Amino acid sequence: MLDLSKYQSIGAALKDALEEFSNEVCLIEADRDREKERLTYREFKDRAHPLAKALADAGFAAGERASIIMTNQSKWLISAYAIFFAGGVLVPLDYKLTPDEQWQLLVHSGANVLITEYPIWRQLSAAAGRSAAADLRTVLVTEAPANADLGGARRWEEFRGSGEPSFVSRTRKDVACIVYSSGTGGRPKGCMMTHENYLEQCVALTSIYPFAPGVRYLSILPTNHAIDFMVGFFGPFICGAAVVHLRTLRPEFVREAFLKYKITYVSLVPLVLKNLQKGLEARFGELSPGKRRVFNAIVAVNKALTKSRPRLGLSRRLLKQVHEPFGGELRTIIVGGAFSEPETLQFFYDLGIPVANGYGLTEAGTAITVNDLRPFRADTVGKPLPGMEVRIVNANADGIGEVAVRSKTVMTGYLNEPELTSESIVDGWLLTGDLGRFDAAGHLQLFGRKKNMIVTEEGKNIYPEDIEAVFESLPVKEFCIFAANYIWPKRSMVGEQLLLALHLEPGQTYSEELRRDVSARNSKLLNYKRIHGVVLFDEEFPRTASLKIKRNVLAEQLGKLDRATAFLPL
Repeated sequence: MLDLSKYQSIGAALKDALEEFSNEVCLIEADRDREKERLTYREFKDRAHPLAKALADAGFAAGERASIIMTNQSKWLISAYAIFFAGGVLVPLDYKLTPDEQWQLLVHSGANVLITEYPIWRQLSAAAGRSAAADLRTVLVTEAPANADLGGARRWEEFRGSGEPSFVSRTRKDVACIVYSSGTGGRPKGCMMTHENYLEQCVALTSIYPFAPGVRYLSILPTNHAIDFMVGFFGPFICGAAVVHLRTLRPEFVREAFLKYKITYVSLVPLVLKNLQKGLEARFGELSPGKRRVFNAIVAVNKALTKSRPRLGLSRRLLKQVHEPFGGELRTIIVGGAFSEPETLQFFYDLGIPVANGYGLTEAGTAITVNDLRPFRADTVGKPLPGMEVRIVNANADGIGEVAVRSKTVMTGYLNEPELTSESIVDGWLLTGDLGRFDAAGHLQLFGRKKNMIVTEEGKNIYPEDIEAVFESLPVKEFCIFAANYIWPKRSMVGEQLLLALHLEPGQTYSEELRRDVSARNSKLLNYKRIHGVVLFDEEFPRTASLKIKRNVLAEQLGKLDRATAFLPL
């Protein structure tokens, strides 16, 4: 790994990494069962430098902004490096947003350059928002058909300068990226992240979970996401590791990638981790009674022997049939972006597959706390990373208050939003909006979002995530807890009721059996935490790039329903 204390910028560190690890494989790109590309660090440089030269020749100057809207692929990383090399500011956007949403963020960011894929550009160029992007001078489109009308855009593959480009230096305090935090709900919140933010975060994360030549990271989360940008690009590259991209995330090809490429690390959001758990449980359920008893006994032995720390070699031998489908070299699953159920984390750890459960938010870089697995704790989000100061603000009698963080990884502020910045960063402390407390061992426990907290007439605080845990395995597609008055606002602070919003599986009905299941779970809750009814929603819940439910957007959609008929009392 490079000594990042010697570097002023992401671009400078990456430039030296390409030389230091020139013969190592840095990128593998596969499309279904076919490997499309395999690049060494030297080959990566040879692809990126002509693009950087062309950007400079086109007038792209230090501090100007270039946006990338792409699925995970080698061209994403090549383009990002070229932007940093040329001294630019990267604006990574979610390719799953609508064209109007993407144009809104392009305009807000003041992007001068856009790099995107042909199918995405077709939708963007047809959208009304294009006319507002006055700052956008250059659009580069990848993999466009030979006879396609690009509407003023240029082909990425042909946009190449001749001769060696000049590296443009930046300082640690310069903005490196403008990252739009998930769930912004219509008001763009562009987090201005500096080069120092990323350099310091990388040092902190790799001190616990190191990368090195030979390590292979499977990139599944979108690269525009804070987690994958760090551990699926910058972190691996400055350590000489390799990143594996898949052009399809169909389960059968993801499973094949673990085996074929002997994956070392992968990052998942809790929803995907939960689905993976369900798949494994289904496999275990197919075992004969005798084999299941033997299997359970081996799991118990592994659990006892790994209580204080992971012992991967031992676990792989004891539970070979579990580890082989993962390629036999998986060290850790990194999970983040939303709250993970302790039962799910414990399930994987008992099988000898450690899950690095962490907590973070875009405004603080990537991660604030991470479980270092010494020992494994499924009930917390771990301890603060090196360099992180974390405290609890305005704690109640139970020690629960708002989590605040101060570190060199915290953003400089929100783009063009000085008032919002001053509300979020007070005396150098970032107020996260999350509620938590520290236990006696120094581990952080989370209890929900401050803005989602419900105060009952009895003065009791209710955290929706706490209630949702009781309904975790409910046989429906998705669900969410709300205060009824939040959905259908009333000018009253009394008579509040809680509701369970349900999105059923295709063809499923809200049967008497399902109603009884909901009621039985509800009865396990304390009286003041119980829901009073159910609301059925026929559409997919709106989610962020990290698959967290956009509660405010869902609440707005539910609010359009007629309360008198939509609210089904238990």
